[in-house]
Amino acid sequence: MDEFWSGVNPQTKVIYLSMITSPTALRMPVEKICQLARKKGILTIVDAAHAPGQLQVDLQMLGADIVFGNCHKWMLAPKGSAFLYVRSDIQKIIEPLVVSWGFQTTPETTTGSRFIDILQWAGTNDPSAYLSVPAAIQFMQDNDWSDVRVESNRLLRIAIYEICNEFNLKPVYPLESHFFAQMGIAPLPGVNLNLLKKLLYTKYKVEVPLIQWHDKQFVRISVQGYNTRSDIDVLVRGLTELMPQVMV
Repeated sequence: MDEFWSGVNPQTKVIYLSMITSPTALRMPVEKICQLARKKGILTIVDAAHAPGQLQVDLQMLGADIVFGNCHKWMLAPKGSAFLYVRSDIQKIIEPLVVSWGFQTTPETTTGSRFIDILQWAGTNDPSAYLSVPAAIQFMQDNDWSDVRVESNRLLRIAIYEICNEFNLKPVYPLESHFFAQMGIAPLPGVNLNLLKKLLYTKYKVEVPLIQWHDKQFVRISVQGYNTRSDIDVLVRGLTELMPQVMV
């Protein structure tokens, strides 16, 4: 929190940040940042692309002015399903890049909300993915998704620990922490990332992002409800067996 806020100064008007960062899978203290920003009169925009389904997202408790996120990443909904939340008293500042059907409203067509009118219906865009989200939420409720999250996090911790142990490297974050949920990174020794990614897929049928972050390299692991310990074992074995071929 202190490290992040050190970049804020009297000229700061907007803070844009991710709930969970993409390259390092770090869970950011967004609630505290949004709370402090509100006191300072700073607008907050939160990218929650990886959060819904992986974390409990309460928009009121989050306290951000604008939040957008995907439902296809961790909520099991189809690609193309997403949401945009804007606090009601600032909805008037939002303008669409693509004009919606309700941009010019009539008494017969308006919903009563300009925000909804200008954004809800974008011509021939297929709404099927959006309409699937309630079913995805119901599926998660029916299958005790809070327990699924806990088990997925447990498997992820095992994967990070075993990879770090195999290559004698230190984890990026404490394994017994809340800095990551179902997605996390493990460090790698210096390797040819493109070759490693290709070989992991062709030889082990493992699809996994390999990250170059500044001068360091990582494997970013995502564990969902359908993954098992055997999947983790295949990933660790693949990295171990391929390492002599991909070291630089």
